[in-house]
Amino acid sequence: MTIPFRWDQVGSFLRPEELKVARAAFKEGTITKEELTAVEDKAIIALIEKQKEVGLQAVTDGEFRRRWWHLDFIAGLNGITVYDFETTAFGLKTEAQGTYVSGKLSFDLAHPFLDHFRFTKEHAGDAVAKQTIPGPNMIFLDSFILSKQYNENPVYETKEAFIEDLIATYREVIQGFYDAGCRYLQLDDTSWGGLFDDRFRGLIANNGYNPDELIQEFGDITEAVLEGKPDDLAVTFHFCKGNFQSHWLYNGSYDKIAKRLLSIEAFAGFFLEFDDERSGSFEPLQNIKDQRIVLGLVTTKTPELEDKVVLKARIKEASQYVPLNQLCLSPQCGFSSTHEGNNVSEDDQWKKFALIIETAKEVWGDQ
Repeated sequence: MTIPFRWDQVGSFLRPEELKVARAAFKEGTITKEELTAVEDKAIIALIEKQKEVGLQAVTDGEFRRRWWHLDFIAGLNGITVYDFETTAFGLKTEAQGTYVSGKLSFDLAHPFLDHFRFTKEHAGDAVAKQTIPGPNMIFLDSFILSKQYNENPVYETKEAFIEDLIATYREVIQGFYDAGCRYLQLDDTSWGGLFDDRFRGLIANNGYNPDELIQEFGDITEAVLEGKPDDLAVTFHFCKGNFQSHWLYNGSYDKIAKRLLSIEAFAGFFLEFDDERSGSFEPLQNIKDQRIVLGLVTTKTPELEDKVVLKARIKEASQYVPLNQLCLSPQCGFSSTHEGNNVSEDDQWKKFALIIETAKEVWGDQ
């Protein structure tokens, strides 16, 4: 089997109501952590079975133990502080959390995500257990470059010293998951969107950095992180332009970043969002080497089911730039990047996966 699969998934699923109730009760202090974990365990086991039932070859825990797709993992690293704030960045006013580097960055082998993965693998059976984590540049951009708290109280003498620790930390992360039995790891790294979105490019420049130079640096960091990874560990990259309760964050196409990003040969494949006109054309995909491109043609933001004829036409269009044999199909993002989830139902969610699998099989066969 080749990873990523012809029909694949990004990682997160809508949280069942029982889990939402339990999480709220834990926050209020009316149930214990152990009781919450028991609810999570039950929901994850049911989700894994459902993923296998619909025909997914790689299964995840749906990110059911997380509040955020990225912060829960980052918060578990040494040298990171989490803070609360309000944001309107996604077009709606909401409570949010951020992180900043507050000490020397390192990985703790007691990080809870390792046990979370072991649980998923234990219950995956003959399916491949897939683990998703935020990529290193999420920390570089949000917790270092754009962080007001960090810039007011820097803890590293130089940017280079921080990057050295960031790379070392992620190498330990990758080895940690490998040792836990992971053979399919995905780095979710939306930070690259800040390098082509005009508003974020302005914020980056105001903080003393050149966004064009960061394109090269983001790539260098990612390559260094993947250097020396085990040969039988497939690592993929996922990018979308933000996905919070069906709202997005970044504008712009892949043109500025495609050449550098798609030159990272250690990735087995790239999950890229192409669910609306903001993604631009498929032309930047011609920068790919021999890895797979997973076309995120099916949106998780709205309940409307895509037209299979249109999906096939778009796959054909993409094949003008990437050989059809290197293409795959998936949703453009997860269905629940945060605990709240997108404005779709569970029924919508599974109908979209059924469409993806049916379309992929008709295009590529059972491969």
